[in-house]
Amino acid sequence: MSAGDIAWGTRYIANSSRMVQNKMSDTPKLTVPSPTPLPDRLSVDPASPYYNEALLARGIGIRFKGVEKRNVEEYCVSEGWIKVVAGNARDRHGRPITITLKGPVEAFLES
Repeated sequence: MSAGDIAWGTRYIANSSRMVQNKMSDTPKLTVPSPTPLPDRLSVDPASPYYNEALLARGIGIRFKGVEKRNVEEYCVSEGWIKVVAGNARDRHGRPITITLKGPVEAFLES
């Protein structure tokens, strides 16, 4: 791109492999393709309002305090907690009893 390519009042913003034109705007427009955002909170219980069957079918991984966990029933990234099953114990409705653990939580898509 040379100086003759830029007209007055027009800025060109280099972004990865393509150029994006932005006319007289204070905020540059970036067109970076973002990965599928994961929800802040997700549950494996179908009765929960945080249940998402399509996302669970893709495979969600949870890293809690730097360790990948496979027995997570529910998580919340912003509040920093996960719920894990407490052994074979069941409540009076037959659902597994869970324990809430607090710490840094990271969710990711499994490949």
